[in-house]
Amino acid sequence: MNTKAHHTTCRARSRQSWVAAGLAVTCLVGVIHLHSLAARPQELVYDHIDPTTGYRTERYQAAVPETPPAGKRIFIEDIDRLIANEKAVLVDVSPITGMGYDPATGRWRTAKRHSSLPGAIWLPEVGRGVIDASVERFFRTELDRLSGGNKAHPIILFCNADCWMSWNAMKRAAGFGHTRLYWFPEGIDGWSDWDRQLVPIEPKSLALDR
Repeated sequence: MNTKAHHTTCRARSRQSWVAAGLAVTCLVGVIHLHSLAARPQELVYDHIDPTTGYRTERYQAAVPETPPAGKRIFIEDIDRLIANEKAVLVDVSPITGMGYDPATGRWRTAKRHSSLPGAIWLPEVGRGVIDASVERFFRTELDRLSGGNKAHPIILFCNADCWMSWNAMKRAAGFGHTRLYWFPEGIDGWSDWDRQLVPIEPKSLALDR
């Protein structure tokens, strides 16, 4: 092989070596990135969340996040303990099936019977993404009454399984200043699935300003 051909061959091999090295580095970076993604928990993006308020505003019966927007998620045994030891308040925020509240009386016009956890207070419609001033005042006033005015009194919020209204209600109650909020996302369905008793319940009426 002459000298010129030899140098040409060496340069070609050198370029091939640099290309191979570059590909190896690229592959290594890709593998590291994939491992990093696998090690890091993925954040799910949920639809129908108002970007300004952070409340879910549509399709409330859908898969909910694992954690609440405020407070703590709990399970049935936690409910037993909180009620027995700390007199926690059970608040059912299930929606009403009917025409809402009567603006003349504040009574809820419900078309369907509702059963809930024993001892729970039913405050309908307070978990919607957008609520009117009367319902917001109703929720705030009832939480203050049920907690005896103590913002640190434990409050357990729930509705049905996969129900965003309890998620929204947690966020709203935290905005009112309550600091010991507990979320039971399995709700009435989960309670029943564990063969726990459900009892008929009537919705608490609004106290309307005259």
